[in-house]
Formats: sequence, structure tokens, C-alpha cells
Amino acid sequence: MRIITADTYEEMSKKAAAIVCSQVILKPDCVLGLATGDTPLGMYKELIKMYENREVDFSDVTIFNLDEYCKLSRESTQSYYYYMHHNFFKHINVKKKNTHIPNGMAKNIDEECRRYEQKIKEKGGIDLQVLGIGANGHIGFNEPDINFEAETHLVELDEITIEDNSRFFSSRDDVPTTAISMGIKTIMQSRKLLLLANGEAKAAAIYKTVKGKICPEVPSSIIQLHPDATMIIEKNAAKLLYPSAEQ
Repeated sequence: MRIITADTYEEMSKKAAAIVCSQVILKPDCVLGLATGDTPLGMYKELIKMYENREVDFSDVTIFNLDEYCKLSRESTQSYYYYMHHNFFKHINVKKKNTHIPNGMAKNIDEECRRYEQKIKEKGGIDLQVLGIGANGHIGFNEPDINFEAETHLVELDEITIEDNSRFFSSRDDVPTTAISMGIKTIMQSRKLLLLANGEAKAAAIYKTVKGKICPEVPSSIIQLHPDATMIIEKNAAKLLYPSAEQ
């Protein structure tokens, strides 16, 4: 596991964008796994700049999103479908047919999970998977105690996750309680992992991810076993890793 610390959110975002850009340059038809939330927004903005400056071409790239809420229309501004199109896809030259996001409105969620997992396999797996991390150590929507062997599946969201995500909704009651998520097994089969963390609220989760024992209670701890994982951590999120260092 490689750990890169950044002094600011902006520095973290630029370093992350550089890694994604390099992946696309080295393999123009690569498969990217992408994440949502506040943390990767800066990375997407940097990648858009790189595209506009003709530093990177997404025309042959395939993208799979980590997760999507259930029972939330794609037209909702809080859906991850909306998030990805609004914040990234519509600003670059990725082909719509090459962008994949789970359908949380599917009538048969189990079948949708199987379909999504099969599409990833048909593409040969994910070359680079970008991850955020929850305050409880979740990656994707894989909450504590989730089976490490799980592939794409339906998850019940943890109370901590619902509370954390309520800031995006009008009220806590509006936050979906279930989601479709790539499983830990799917994530770990990616050839490269890139985890981003920003802010003091993530410091405990980062410490447990790096220094703690590998256990389902801290889903992100499994990253310790990945052969090619990079973490880019803003200094406040890294403060427990280096408690004696000047911040």
C-alpha cells in the first residue's frame, strides 16, 4: 500500500487526477471504477481541465460506478446517476454507452446486481478503481460486517451513513435506506485501487484502514491485502497516522 499525504484538498485532487489521467494515457481503452460524494469532486474538476487542455482522451474508456441508491429516480438531483452526469460525464468525451451505473429503480434488484456484475466481467474487470471512505470505514456502500466475499449486491445502509448523507437531502427521512453497491470482492479484483480521504472526520477510519486489523467491522481494512493500492490522504485525515508530525 502506497500512502501519499497532501497538504490541502486541492493538492489531493490534483494528485488523484494525475493518476487517473496516467491510467487512461497508458491504456486508452481502460475500465475505470468511479466514486461519488464530496471527496472526488475536486478530482473530477481537474480531469475536466485536463480533457479541455487535450491532455487526456476518454473516448475509448469504459466507466462503472461503485453504487447507486435504491428507489431514487435517476432524475433526482441526489441520485448518483445525476451526480456523475452533472459533475463529470457531460464535460468529457466519454461515450454514453460506455458509462454504467446500477439501476436502483429496477423491479428486480437481485437481477440488476447480477447483470451489473456480469457487465464488469465481460469488460475484463476494472483497471483502476477510485474509492472514497466513510467515517465508519465503508467503501462503496459496503458497511461494517459486510461479507468480504460479496460481489455487486443490495445493501442496508448503516445509521451512520444515513446520518452522514442526510446533509445532501431536505431531511433525514428523505435519505434512501438501501443501495446497490459493488461488493468487496468486486472492488478487490480491480487491478489498481486509489482511495481518497479528506478532512478530520475521516482520520479514525484512515487509521483503522492502515494500522488496524483486517476485519469486516472496518471494510476498508481489506485494502491492506491489495497488491497495488494507493491512498492519497489530506493532512487532516492523516493526522492519526502521524501524530508527532507537524500539521
